[in-house]
Amino acid sequence: MSKRMQSNLLLFLTAFIWGAAFVAQKASDSIGPMTFNGIRTFLGGLVLIPVILVMSRGHSSEEKNSDKASVRKDRKTLFLGGLLCGLALFGASTLQQYGIQFTSAGKAGFITSLYAIIVPILSIVLGKKVRPLVWLCVGLGIAGLYLLSIKPGTFSIQYGDFFVLLCAAIFSVHILLIDYFSPKTSGVKLACLQFLIAGGLGIIGMFLFEEPVLDQILACRIPILYAGILSCGVAYTLQIIAQKHADPTEASLILCLEAVFSMITGAIILHERMEPRGYAGCLLIFIAVLISQLPERHQARN
Repeated sequence: MSKRMQSNLLLFLTAFIWGAAFVAQKASDSIGPMTFNGIRTFLGGLVLIPVILVMSRGHSSEEKNSDKASVRKDRKTLFLGGLLCGLALFGASTLQQYGIQFTSAGKAGFITSLYAIIVPILSIVLGKKVRPLVWLCVGLGIAGLYLLSIKPGTFSIQYGDFFVLLCAAIFSVHILLIDYFSPKTSGVKLACLQFLIAGGLGIIGMFLFEEPVLDQILACRIPILYAGILSCGVAYTLQIIAQKHADPTEASLILCLEAVFSMITGAIILHERMEPRGYAGCLLIFIAVLISQLPERHQARN
């Protein structure tokens, strides 16, 4: 089996883990959103610490021989990136967990996937050019969101879906932050630090704004462990390993399957069902996300 095929299989597994995580989040709605996210995100950071220690063995001597000013600059970049990404991750995951209490796991997965369309729109603010094709994706995404989240005869988005849509917007900011900081520092260290910061903020919020009960937390231990260890720690590491040998376009298209898996696992495990217009909305959003990830003509030729 080629390295490229191995990478695609790892990305497929990553998309499945992330998609099933929506079910874990839905199954834990008996505890507060900050309680769930604080514990599972902090756990995700702890899981990555052994990975960092293993990866750092071969780099310890290189760091000693490096210029001290350069090392300090790299650490400053890492901590700044971890702080900003952690803040964005905390905001997005809190909104998502709050919203998913009032909507289905499948719908939440598809609405969250709209970040693939929001990111290029936000890029305009940063002075980047956006392909005309993206505006077609925006139109399809809005149409899909309307069918999925707005009840017939009304023009108001459903309560839970609104918070998940805000989550998708903040996740878009998070992606742009990752895009800026990841080339400048270690991706795994950046992930670990952002998880610890987001988790720490969630745990603080848990005690300030919620009333955590140990028995309720223990009752949700399986969803927490899944979302923390597998969704945060394992899946992110698999993504990093896989993208070393994967085609970027193929990688993004495979990861888009996260939304499909959220609906499949929600139907199988939670017995979630939607009306035909809801499935049509999911299809339009999925098509929009796929089209937004297609390369330009000159990229495809290369």
